[in-house]
Amino acid sequence: MTQKPIIKYLSNYLDYCEIEKGLSAKTQENYGRFLNKFFNWLIDAKLSDLRPSELDSKHIWAYKVHLSRYINKIKKKPLKKTTQNYYLIALRSLLEFFVEKEINSLPPSKVKLAKDKADKDIKFLKLEQLSKLLNAPDTATVIGLRDKALLESLFSTGLRVAELGALNRDQIKIKDNTDSIEIAVIGKGEKIRTVYFSKRAVSSLREYLKKRFDLDEALFINYRRGAEKNTSDITRRLTVKSIEDVVKKYVKITGLPVMATPHTLRHSFATDLLNQGVDLRTVQEFLGHSNIATTQIYTHVTNKQLSDIHKKIHGKDRF
Repeated sequence: MTQKPIIKYLSNYLDYCEIEKGLSAKTQENYGRFLNKFFNWLIDAKLSDLRPSELDSKHIWAYKVHLSRYINKIKKKPLKKTTQNYYLIALRSLLEFFVEKEINSLPPSKVKLAKDKADKDIKFLKLEQLSKLLNAPDTATVIGLRDKALLESLFSTGLRVAELGALNRDQIKIKDNTDSIEIAVIGKGEKIRTVYFSKRAVSSLREYLKKRFDLDEALFINYRRGAEKNTSDITRRLTVKSIEDVVKKYVKITGLPVMATPHTLRHSFATDLLNQGVDLRTVQEFLGHSNIATTQIYTHVTNKQLSDIHKKIHGKDRF
């Protein structure tokens, strides 16, 4: 099949993003804008006729140099590493489209992201820290039962805080003999994915829901003074800020050295899966990441742990 120049594939790529990847209109707009920078670079470099099969590593390197040296005309500043990576991730996504459509081109893996020395380390909790946090709520009270169910659910599912807050009671079908459950949630970009509640999470949810005698549809609700007497249609659903405050409360109670947030539990969920040998693509599905490049941030954590294990076990002078 005769190939078109790369810059002629934008509309096909955006159709693919909408129909096959299910990306939101805003995400499609961003990807189109990021790719236009690459297309404009091709035009300026007299490469407007370059076809996918002709794109090579030298072109990628030249484009990365261009991004690194680019000065924003308005701000008079160079692009941040994170911004450079947005452009590179969009280009990588275009190459993934070529692979999906069997258009001969450079493999997406050849587009390496720019390293940012200023990037913060990913914060996650070790298993003993998680145990302290998850067991911290006083389950003799309904608030404690709610908080334990909330914490267990965050770690079991890897849900984003807004996704957890949006859950309704009718989504959680727990029978007496139920050990685990799975439900569909709608995440970023209106993307639907399945999340899984472990035996521990289900047990905590069961005990919490036994104490619910209200009619509010929300799974997690507030217990402010007088809230039980509220007969209006105003929901008592916990806000994102309220969920963050719940996590912060138990971090302080347990005296953890890491200032954990709901997102820390999401990081801990992903890190634990990778440490147990789950492959990156599967973790991507669990987290609901549209691009695996986002999931790859966790490999820095697990790679460091592998290095430490190697030094501790294999590095000994045993013979």
